[in-house]
Amino acid sequence: MLKEIKILADHGKQFVPDLRNQPVSARFRGRPVISEDITSEQAEKAAAMCPAGAIDRRSGATDLGRCTFCNECALMLPGVYRFTNDYRIAATRRESLVVKPGQSDQLRIDETAVRKEIRRLFRRSLKLRQVSAGGDNSCEMELGAAGNVNFDMGRYGIEFVASPRHADGIVITGPVSANMAEALEICYDATPSPKVIILVGTDAISGGLFAGSPAVKRNFIENHHIDLYLPGNPAHPLTFINGVMDLLKL
Repeated sequence: MLKEIKILADHGKQFVPDLRNQPVSARFRGRPVISEDITSEQAEKAAAMCPAGAIDRRSGATDLGRCTFCNECALMLPGVYRFTNDYRIAATRRESLVVKPGQSDQLRIDETAVRKEIRRLFRRSLKLRQVSAGGDNSCEMELGAAGNVNFDMGRYGIEFVASPRHADGIVITGPVSANMAEALEICYDATPSPKVIILVGTDAISGGLFAGSPAVKRNFIENHHIDLYLPGNPAHPLTFINGVMDLLKL
């Protein structure tokens, strides 16, 4: 017994005690800040450079649903674009992911967009089926980390399950390739109603760099109500956990 106690003491506390305020590396790229003094020339220059088409040519605003967080805009126009390490960037409305020049407030979900049955039915327990719809395994790995011993989202009743028939909703990663479109619809249909749909990562939210490709078929995203958008490339485990906790109001 003494040996086991010594091992536990040497390892220390492995889990993150406060998932709401856990600091992350200063090098992590989260919510961007855009100077309110950005000129039309600078906006045009940044938009022309952006590989994902996330920057508006006229205003310079950045769409986090398309942004790959590559930091090229900040490197080209330091002082105009800057990425903070704020990982709480979830949204319940697609348009809320657009960060405008001079906007410095933290992103928060729109409470009016949260369906009442979500908190009434799932606040104490939310089981999710994750679907990789053509993903590159980056967001998938971060979602796996969300349930490990460090982040342990299961302490709040949030867990991934193996079958959609045992789930309260689906979590989609990847741009939704044509080969996965039917499988995604089948998975959704097999999930009992009412059900939640969560998009995780740039690819899932907008198609990312693959938007417009003939290999992508996004009818499912366009035809269904999305309850939560979680941007990132990939999305950080804390982005996912905090976003879902905000959705459930935990």
